Amino acid sequence: MEAASSSPSHCRYSYEEYKQTADWLLANTEQRPKVAIICGSGLGSLAELLDDKNAFSYEDIPHFPISTVQGHVGRLVFGKLQGRECVCMQGRFHFYEGYDIHTVTYPVRVFFLLGVETLIVTNAAGGLNGAYNVGDIMLIKDHINMPGFAGQNPLCGHNDERFGVRFLCMSDAYDRDLRALARRTAEEQGCGSFLQEGVYCMVAGPTYETIAECRVLQKLGADAVGMSTVPEVVVARHCGLRVLGLSLITNKVVTDYDSNEKANHKEVLKTTERRTQDLQRLISQLITKI
Repeated sequence: MEAASSSPSHCRYSYEEYKQTADWLLANTEQRPKVAIICGSGLGSLAELLDDKNAFSYEDIPHFPISTVQGHVGRLVFGKLQGRECVCMQGRFHFYEGYDIHTVTYPVRVFFLLGVETLIVTNAAGGLNGAYNVGDIMLIKDHINMPGFAGQNPLCGHNDERFGVRFLCMSDAYDRDLRALARRTAEEQGCGSFLQEGVYCMVAGPTYETIAECRVLQKLGADAVGMSTVPEVVVARHCGLRVLGLSLITNKVVTDYDSNEKANHKEVLKTTERRTQDLQRLISQLITKI
C-alpha cells in the first residue's frame, strides 16, 4: 500500500484512497449503514448477531490494514441488527501492532464516506476507579489522550476540509444524548447495576501499566485505561459523527506494591466472554433507538 506522501505535512492517505475503499465496499454490498460499531478485544461476536450478513476480510478490502491481535477476527461485517442496517469491525488496529496513527484510524473516514452518522466504539479496559468491579460496563463520558500529549494525534499534518475543520472542539466528544439513551436502555435490560460512567485514558501499549503509572493516571482523573479507541473517536468527531463509547472493565489495575496480582490478556478475554451477552443485548436495543 503506497503512502500519499512521506512528508510530515501531509496525511498518510489521500482523500482518493479513502474514497476508493468506500466505493469498493458500496459496489460490493447493498447495505447502506448509518451506524458503525468497532468491536474491541473479545467483543467481535457482536457482529454474529447481524442478519443478512455480508462480510469482507480486511485483506480483501483495498487499502485496508490487517489486525494481528488475538481476539480480533479481522473482518468488516455489514448487516441488520434488530432491523437496522449497520457495519461492524471485528478487530481494530493499534499503535502496538506497529501501525502509525493514520492507519489506526483509516476505517473511520471510510465509514464517513459510506454515509455512517453514528459510531459506537467498544473496548476492554483496566479499572482504575476503586469503585469499579470486574465485569462492569463503563459509558465513556470523556477521555485522556496520552499519545496525543506526545504529538500522536491523527489530525496532525495537512487538514482536508472535506473531512472536517482544522481545529476541532473535543469537549463534546462523547454524545450526551446517546449516553442518556444508553443509561435508560441499560436499566430496561437489567444492566443498570453494573453500568458505570467515567473517563477513559488511552496509553500506547503493548505493556500493561506500572504501579506508578496507574497511580499517576488515577490522579489525572482516569477511571479506566486501555490501548485503543481515542484515535478513532478523534477522527469520528472530525468527520461530524456522533460517538458512543463503552468500556468493559476486564481487570482491576494493580496499585499496591505488595500485591501479587498481574494483568494479562487471557484474563481480559475470559472476562469479556462472561459479559459479552449483556453488552450485545445493550447495543442491540440501543441500535433500535438511535
